[in-house]
Amino acid sequence: MENVWEYLRGNKLCALVWDTYDAIVQACRSAWQFLVDDPARIQSIGAREGACVDV
Repeated sequence: MENVWEYLRGNKLCALVWDTYDAIVQACRSAWQFLVDDPARIQSIGAREGACVDV
């Protein structure tokens, strides 16, 4: 989950300023929907070094 949050912060929510709480919520919804619409991207984020535990 931390990798997902890091990705969204770094690629969809960085360097932005919102005027209202509702604008923040909408930006987060849009960022999340962008991610959900791209399963390959989710798989890639989950495969990053440090995201996997080998047993």
